[in-house]
Amino acid sequence: MPSKLIHRSILLTLVVFAVVLPPLTTVSAQGLDSFVEVEKQINENSAATQSRVSDLARQSGDLLVEYRSVVRETESLKIYNDNLEQVVIDQRNEVESINRQLEGLEETNRGVVPLMLEMIAALDRIVEADIPFRLGERRARVQRLQEMMDQAEVTASEKYRRVMEAYQGELEFGRTTEAYSDVLPTTGQTVDFLRVGRMLLVYQASDQSVTGWFNPVTRQFEELDDDRFRFEVKNGLAIARNEKAPNLVMLPVPGPQEASQ
Repeated sequence: MPSKLIHRSILLTLVVFAVVLPPLTTVSAQGLDSFVEVEKQINENSAATQSRVSDLARQSGDLLVEYRSVVRETESLKIYNDNLEQVVIDQRNEVESINRQLEGLEETNRGVVPLMLEMIAALDRIVEADIPFRLGERRARVQRLQEMMDQAEVTASEKYRRVMEAYQGELEFGRTTEAYSDVLPTTGQTVDFLRVGRMLLVYQASDQSVTGWFNPVTRQFEELDDDRFRFEVKNGLAIARNEKAPNLVMLPVPGPQEASQ
């Protein structure tokens, strides 16, 4: 009897356990699903948060790059402005210097203009007192200089340059020899002139029928009677035209004159 009761108790316990167990399993499954759903939501929130963090990081990087670019540009502008300020200061000093020069320009012109007028007048006297070679050209040059001095559009510096250029041309005449054709003032005949510096001016007709010179003593064109000068002048003209090699020629040269008392 006692052993049979024990077996029934165990069996009863097992039956009760078997009946109660299924509800516990169902509750655990529901809790697990809820936990999984929470975990999923957490993961989704974490991913969204990470995405926002990444966006903020990119924006911060872009802002940092832009900030550095602005800083570099600001530094460049500062250097440029500093240099520009120095340029403006230098230009201001230059303007002040020019203004000072302009203030003295009028005084300078008052001294230079009379000097140039006197130089032109002296050049005119030189042309008229010199042997009469290329007389028309030289007189015309003096005339142009005189007219130039009354022209307001020509600057004082340009006037001075042209006057000095004319003097330079006259100086060159004293160091050169040339042959050219022109009209003989006494007869109106076209002849070949040979100029040797400012010392000698001789002429000859193209057919060599007439040979003469300008006598600086009488200041007249005179024919040369000595027939030997005809050949010498012909050779001299050929040498001046580079038609013959340089050589000695015998030409009439006036002797020194005694100074008048």
